[in-house]
Amino acid sequence: MQIQIIGVGKLKEKYLTQGIAEYSKRLGPYAKLQITELPDEKAPESMSAAEEEQVKAKEGERILAQIKPDAHVIALAIEGQMWTSEELSRQLDQLATYGRSQVTFIIGGSNGLSDAVLKRANQHLSFGRLTYPHQLIRLILVEQIYRAFKIMRGEPYHK
Repeated sequence: MQIQIIGVGKLKEKYLTQGIAEYSKRLGPYAKLQITELPDEKAPESMSAAEEEQVKAKEGERILAQIKPDAHVIALAIEGQMWTSEELSRQLDQLATYGRSQVTFIIGGSNGLSDAVLKRANQHLSFGRLTYPHQLIRLILVEQIYRAFKIMRGEPYHK
């Protein structure tokens, strides 16, 4: 299975990059992981709703340009479905079983995802109603994908 994670914004914190590198290495025997980091749109701290939509639209264009046409897209969105780790594992297993071996997860910037990206997504996944820094979500997502493959294979780790 090929997993792509598209994330807006550059990871700067060493502990996050180290954590992602560790889980990426652990994931190696199960799937090919590609992380695509896109620049966030420069914007002032306080924006009008229209300016915020413009920022999301520009970031959205960059995101959409990175998605392979045959990819099954899962957008991380606070209003999405909440899955357990076991449900994520079942989702990935079903996708692989039915020939959807290219899965792309999308993590938006600090303003969220554009409507165009949300419409392109096949599914919307939420990690809860809390707001997390998008850089931290990358680490959590890579860990959860690794956990999902361990569950799928019936290997110890997920408890």
